[in-house]
Amino acid sequence: MDRRYNGKPESRHGLPHAAGPMVAPHLPHEAAMISRRTALALPATLLPLAAHAQAEWPTRPVRIVVPFAAGGSTDVSTRLLAPGIQQVLGQSVVIENRGGAGGTIGSDAVAKGPKDGSVFLMGTISTHVLAVGLYGARLPYDPERDFVAVAPTVMVPICITVHPSLGVTDLAGLIALLKANPGRTAYGTGGAGGSAHIGAVAFLNAIGAEATHVPYRGSAPMLTDMLAGQVSLCFDTPALIAPHHAAGRLRCLAVATAARSGLMPEVPTAAEAGLPGYKAYSWFGLFAPAGTPAPIVARMNQAVRTALLEPATAARLAEQDLPPIAEGSPEAFAAFLKRELAEWVPLVRASGATAD
Repeated sequence: MDRRYNGKPESRHGLPHAAGPMVAPHLPHEAAMISRRTALALPATLLPLAAHAQAEWPTRPVRIVVPFAAGGSTDVSTRLLAPGIQQVLGQSVVIENRGGAGGTIGSDAVAKGPKDGSVFLMGTISTHVLAVGLYGARLPYDPERDFVAVAPTVMVPICITVHPSLGVTDLAGLIALLKANPGRTAYGTGGAGGSAHIGAVAFLNAIGAEATHVPYRGSAPMLTDMLAGQVSLCFDTPALIAPHHAAGRLRCLAVATAARSGLMPEVPTAAEAGLPGYKAYSWFGLFAPAGTPAPIVARMNQAVRTALLEPATAARLAEQDLPPIAEGSPEAFAAFLKRELAEWVPLVRASGATAD
């Protein structure tokens, strides 16, 4: 683990340093004591006001930062959820795309943002797990210390796909080919260190084989070369692959999640195809800056849960093959993040991938 991730969080009691009672020199002793008691009582008298303000939250538009460019699955899913969140909160929800550096620029901005419930981050496995392994001590935020987990939203499956020219028709055939020809097969992903790349590394580790990674700057150029046969194996989302699988231009061999893809229900899961225990995916979830009041976090969690289960929204997410994570309190989401860090960060570091 890197220095920031292993470091213990600083004390965050939120209590100001006592400045002492402001007593004028000429006040008698009794008046000074009354002033001290009054000063010490002030924070307690303000507590009901703070609770009332949080109960009325939000009183102005709420901003959700998507730390990637518009049009990607993180952005699309957030915009699908926004109307439902807005309806529950009774306040406008504004989506702000702030991309760059694998999502870390927008994430860092939110980590250092106001803690009053005015801004949230749609984080991902890339921003909150893989980035720890990729950036090490250079990561400008700590995923656990600098954020509070609010609510998970959707899973993003990764599938294993081949070009027909490779001559394999199932996962067992691909595994046999890779083992017989170590390092001779090239596989493409949308970028080094992303969830697809790390999923590919996990796959090769699981089967004890080698292949050559060809990273692209995004899934679109990778797909172009895949369709042309320039690379013959790729790891990406069912939403990207499904049309070409249906047309016979590509062949999806397995989906690396527990459930089959709704877009390609005939394609087995990795476990069904003979590789139990293998998984590859991304996920999205809402985070707030650490220190955001618990009542605000709880209400936003409720809004996200309600929006995910709204039938029209669920149908639109299904069209993108983004299955909702229908359960998840803030505490459960924080525990999930801790498990993900423990599982994936060592694999990122073992892969040798680094941030560009």
